[in-house]
Amino acid sequence: MAGLTKPAMKKNTAATPWLSRTVTALAGLMKNDGQSGYPDLWTTYLRSEDIDKTAELTTANGGQVIYPPMDVPEQGKMMLISAPDGSAVGVWEFGGHTGFQAHGETGTSSWHELHSRDYNAALPFYQAVFGWDYTTMGDSDEFRYSTVGEGDAAVAGLMDSSSFLPEGTPSNWEVYFSVENADQTLAEALALGAQVVQPLEDTPFGRLGSLTDPTGALFKLIQNLG
Repeated sequence: MAGLTKPAMKKNTAATPWLSRTVTALAGLMKNDGQSGYPDLWTTYLRSEDIDKTAELTTANGGQVIYPPMDVPEQGKMMLISAPDGSAVGVWEFGGHTGFQAHGETGTSSWHELHSRDYNAALPFYQAVFGWDYTTMGDSDEFRYSTVGEGDAAVAGLMDSSSFLPEGTPSNWEVYFSVENADQTLAEALALGAQVVQPLEDTPFGRLGSLTDPTGALFKLIQNLG
């Protein structure tokens, strides 16, 4: 659908297969055995220079460490944390794996966005733990949004979604995948068992839509209309 491939893995391995396009690592897939209590989802990972220090900052600023720092052999270190608004996010300290190697191209992630039930708790937490500088895009009851960075240098967004998240849906990070033709990709996805959450529509940022894959994991499509 997006031109991604999964390399063959040895049986009984604990390693995560990285989705790739030719030799470019883009994302990872891991089986959800249900023991974590979390549904199938895409997890955004934020880089840390010192993952143990990030764990300390997490708890010092009102967050929780869900899975403590652990070594991923030959790849790096990882953990899972939650912010005071309830959003869960991964943390990665570089080892052999230095994050995705393509961004914003067809078939790759192009944007990561926090939909928060407690925007005023989320912003200071992520700023304190990860050192983010924000640019305010809107600050009204109708649209409250900040980006991490400014303009073309922005790498993520945080939105006050308290007024429209469905009941029971917690604060969450969502990932956008770039596609050449959103309508064609949607048709292919539906044929493979996806379901539409938000129909495609043209926006100032591109043609956007939200889907769930056959496991229920949510993701978004974006087509550049420029």
